[in-house]
Amino acid sequence: MPTPPAYALVATDLDGTLLRPDNSVSARSRAALALAAAAGARHLIVTGRPVPGIRALLADLAYTGLVVCGQGTQLYEAEVEGGNGRLLWSVALDREAADTALGKIEAEAGAVFAAVDQDGVDGVTLIEAGYRMPNPTLPAQRATSREALWERPVIKVLVRHPELGDDELAAVARGAVGDLATVTMAGPGTVELAPHGVDKGTGLAAAAELLGIGAGRTVAFGDMPNDLPMFAGSGHRVAMGNAHPELRAAADEVTLSNAEDGVAVVLERLFGTGGAPVGTGIAPDPSLV
Repeated sequence: MPTPPAYALVATDLDGTLLRPDNSVSARSRAALALAAAAGARHLIVTGRPVPGIRALLADLAYTGLVVCGQGTQLYEAEVEGGNGRLLWSVALDREAADTALGKIEAEAGAVFAAVDQDGVDGVTLIEAGYRMPNPTLPAQRATSREALWERPVIKVLVRHPELGDDELAAVARGAVGDLATVTMAGPGTVELAPHGVDKGTGLAAAAELLGIGAGRTVAFGDMPNDLPMFAGSGHRVAMGNAHPELRAAADEVTLSNAEDGVAVVLERLFGTGGAPVGTGIAPDPSLV
């Protein structure tokens, strides 16, 4: 009987992690994920993107099974046939609380620009005047006013400031919002408000429970502070070479950047041959690239 892999679940963020800077998944990364699958490990995407923002990618990867979306607010089951899937559950952000939270942030930092990800498999991203999408390849629609942001249920709010940097804005937001929402920084120009107590860690835990896989058998890959809760619930934590300093500090090891197929480098080592042993906390040898 074959020996089960040390890590039964490979949890990967998308932007800045599995995806290269051009939003593609390289042939090397695809091969490394196939190597892990052949060893008996499951791939779990854990992303801040809502369901509509990942469907095309899932089809391109021929990905089936569970996906944690929207910073842990959505658990989606993907199916390749016909491109269909189903939303197993979602957690909406109270819209009155969200509007209040934005007001509190503006009272501290001045006017901000906001956007929302609507709930549901067909929800849209609405952006108010002045908001600029960090990733222009993702679809968005203009809202006529801030009030229009709340016309349908939402899973999270995205906030930008005309002057403050991401770290400073996230710190101000955490101090102002309190328990109205969970504040996280998900990427350059991406400070977000999610339902209080909901994050990538809660999403990963729910998916792992359904899959019957314990936290200790999960290897997680990420690049931004929103991946910290996912790291907390994983047995081995890998930060990308391009990762935020907070995530690098919490990692067991730092791999190469997303532009250099850092995820593939580690998976080849874990599920293939050669390389430094797991748990050494050292960056992989560049000669493995």
